[in-house]
Amino acid sequence: MKAPAPMEALLAAELPEGSGWQYEPKWDGFRCLAQRDGDQVELISKNGKPLGRYFPEVLEAIASVKPERFLLDGELIIPVGDALSFDALQLRLHPAESRVRKLAAETPAELMLFDLLSLDGEDYSERPLAERRSALETFFRSVREPKLKLSPRTTDRGAALDWLERSGGALDGVIAKRLDQPYKSGERAMVKVKPERTADCVVGGFRYAEKKKLVGSLLLGLYDNQGRLNHVGFTSAIPADEREGLTADLEKLIEAPGFTGSAPGGPSRWRTERTTQWQPLKPVLVVEVKYDQVTSRRFRHGTALLRWRPDKDPKQCTFDQLKPELRPSQLKEIFGS
Repeated sequence: MKAPAPMEALLAAELPEGSGWQYEPKWDGFRCLAQRDGDQVELISKNGKPLGRYFPEVLEAIASVKPERFLLDGELIIPVGDALSFDALQLRLHPAESRVRKLAAETPAELMLFDLLSLDGEDYSERPLAERRSALETFFRSVREPKLKLSPRTTDRGAALDWLERSGGALDGVIAKRLDQPYKSGERAMVKVKPERTADCVVGGFRYAEKKKLVGSLLLGLYDNQGRLNHVGFTSAIPADEREGLTADLEKLIEAPGFTGSAPGGPSRWRTERTTQWQPLKPVLVVEVKYDQVTSRRFRHGTALLRWRPDKDPKQCTFDQLKPELRPSQLKEIFGS
């Protein structure tokens, strides 16, 4: 049986209000559908690609439970120590089976479940979420498999707002779903809200735009406890009419080394000759940026430039201003379960 496309979420600025909503954590992992049909077990990514070969330990866990036919929606996560590691998930996408098996033994993945689409040949996808969730909880209580987890949920918007405020390394925001709604495969029928965070960063360098002698992106840095300036990300959201003047200002500040801790140009599968070329700057400029997620003390995605901060001492731009990552050991306290 071919698995349907997962139900998608529409990004919103605020969580919806009123009765009839269920709120769930948006886990920081790989979305996937888990399907079992007798001896055939599959993990299917959001874009329909097979994921099972990269997570053999999760396949084995799914194959070990008693129901022989089901389709579940969830998120693959990897706890490493007392944190969840998105980097560990990315490392799994490796062509060598031996490497994948080694990583599966060293950093085993888990599947966080939040929906049930079918069970024992019975289709649940047209049923309202309230019924699907009840069936999922019954299923979960019966399987007792450590690598399968049940995602928390609440109908209390205040509790969901608290999750949003405290989200960090483990959570990527909050999802809102209608309790009376069926599973709408492939549609943006859920609401997703991500926390907005800002940080003041030192501009430790810049890159020229491709094929132009104009600034393309600013390289951002934060100071650690040893006083070293570490590269943490970039912003390319520079207005077109400001690039020429900004380029001239930056070129006057070119001075090595720029970053004195971790620097741009480290190992990366996306690295190209152009991306390794950057101009170091004297650490005197500060910008405030908006970011969404931090992984291994770096902004995972590009940031939005909010404003320049000439009033800010660069030495005040430290890692302390970043929200600490949420630890799995805190989840029971936060979710009350």
